Amino acid sequence: MDVHEIFGYIASVCMIMGYMPQAITTMRTRDTEGIAMPTFIMLGLGSVFFVVNGLLPPVNMPLVITNVITTVCSVIIFGIKLQNDRKRRRK
Repeated sequence: MDVHEIFGYIASVCMIMGYMPQAITTMRTRDTEGIAMPTFIMLGLGSVFFVVNGLLPPVNMPLVITNVITTVCSVIIFGIKLQNDRKRRRK
């Protein structure tokens, strides 16, 4: 493992640890009131494109791992946000 890869994995851990507490809280509470949909969509798309970028040669596994995790969380939160917004419109 070279220095670039070590720093990549450290960055991955930091990004995931920064993102996961908020994602878990949102999934538990179902509170999406403070989420701006356009910003959230752009962040989710950014994660998807980073996965693709990380899979292109030379493969960058820290980038792939981090962004697969954040993409999955983003999709779950996006679904919760859509559900909550639909419920609010019905009221």
